[in-house]
Amino acid sequence: MDLDQLRTFAEVATRRSFSRAATALHVTQPAVSKRISTLEQHLGAPLFDRVGRVVLLTQAGSQLLPVALDILQRLNDAAVSVKNSTGAIGGPLAIATSHHVGLHRLPQILRAFTARHPEVQLQLRFEDSEVAHELVRTGASELAVVTLDPVHATALAYVPLWTDVLRFVACPEHPLAGAPIRLAELCEHPAILPGPSTYTGRIISALFAGSSLELNITMSTNYLETIRMLAAIGLGWTALPETMIDASLASLQVTDAPVLSRELGCVLHPARTLSNAARAFMALIAPHTAPPADRPRLR
Repeated sequence: MDLDQLRTFAEVATRRSFSRAATALHVTQPAVSKRISTLEQHLGAPLFDRVGRVVLLTQAGSQLLPVALDILQRLNDAAVSVKNSTGAIGGPLAIATSHHVGLHRLPQILRAFTARHPEVQLQLRFEDSEVAHELVRTGASELAVVTLDPVHATALAYVPLWTDVLRFVACPEHPLAGAPIRLAELCEHPAILPGPSTYTGRIISALFAGSSLELNITMSTNYLETIRMLAAIGLGWTALPETMIDASLASLQVTDAPVLSRELGCVLHPARTLSNAARAFMALIAPHTAPPADRPRLR
């Protein structure tokens, strides 16, 4: 058993794909298959079940995964500590971000960071916020800049940066636009919302569930830009960050709804040493951090 085999096993297990693991490792798919086959022969047990194009862990694979991730993370922490001792800011920096945050919050920060630290190889990965949390937890990404878990259910460290106020919106011609309405009236019309597995979707759904109201969700996607387009052409109402509302949408006057908001920020693993590159990134993004008293509480 060697480190290349363990890294390959961890990539296949976390990405659930031999081809995606090959892309991440910059090797061919046959090379990935060879490493996994050699590891399985060494351990005397199959690590994956291949069901069509789906790759699933066997019992042996499930037992090996946390051990492999721990070994790889310990080695990475040791390498980071040694590199940090030199004071140099360089090498790879793996950051996960959501499409919305990556498009609307990070461009100028990333531009400034790459200009200041050209020796850093930035590895930017676009994922749903929930997936990004898991990437930080497993060590696949050193940090994430995403929507934060509203109930802080994960054992991860958060640095809140921005508060997104959410507004109910629809196209200007929508029957609910232009007059005061109540939450119950929204439920009588089709809604287009983020998926129930997303943090934003949960925040919105919790509001209606708290009033014993059932949403009429006719379409769902995790991409807010897509939701904005669907609402703007009249296919339903939605809730979007205030910063995304333009002339193609009308804010709905919902009289019995509190102001909804979500926090965006950095996700870090509290037990892992940050590289000098990650520290430099955090120092650059720190001016965006609002004092706790100034941050509206997520509802």
